[in-house]
Amino acid sequence: MSEVPESKLNSLSIDCVIFGFEDAQIKLLLIQRELDPHRGSWSLPGGFIKMEEGIHAASERILKEMTGVDNLYLEQLGAFGEVDRYPLKRVVTIAYYALIKPGNYTLNPGPDASEARWFPLEECPPLPFDHPDILQSAINTLQWKVQHQPIGFNLLPEKFTLLQLQELYEAILQVKLDKPNFRRKFTRLDLLEPLDEYQKAVSHRAARLYRFDEAKYKELTETGFSLRELRLMGG
Repeated sequence: MSEVPESKLNSLSIDCVIFGFEDAQIKLLLIQRELDPHRGSWSLPGGFIKMEEGIHAASERILKEMTGVDNLYLEQLGAFGEVDRYPLKRVVTIAYYALIKPGNYTLNPGPDASEARWFPLEECPPLPFDHPDILQSAINTLQWKVQHQPIGFNLLPEKFTLLQLQELYEAILQVKLDKPNFRRKFTRLDLLEPLDEYQKAVSHRAARLYRFDEAKYKELTETGFSLRELRLMGG
């Protein structure tokens, strides 16, 4: 967590689980700590909440410090406040998770970290404090949300193939999905706009590109529609 002058902080902090999707893998953005405790370890990015800012504003500040941009998909997970979660003082943290496209940003580790790096979720190094619990909470939330709302499209490029879409759901849900069944279920929902464009510079047959039809989704949600109708986990 970033160091802030004692007069400008309280005992509330922010920790962010930042997910990306690349090479058919869900990836996790971590920073290498330059300060004690746990100097040199990889941890979730975060920082203390300044006295003059709100909780959500603090999370947006930290994300902007890391990526240089704002208006990213960001959602609160909840509070983590075990008495011994931070060894130097009593600190309650508010955890968020964010979804970004790794190739779109130049990472900035911040003044109290030596490096920022994307790790495949399966290769995540040991995390300090209660960060493993925060990460697991974020994974559980992401797996639930992606089956009910189209948040996964925040991880895809604007134009994508059906294979990329399937690989995204497989990576998040950690299951193998039947290709014809997946495509049939998704296309019949009429949420994908087929484009008159195809992949470029690929060694195999170029696949058609699609775009998520957000207007159509908003129209359907007014009737109580949920992506759960896909029933991806049910085959």
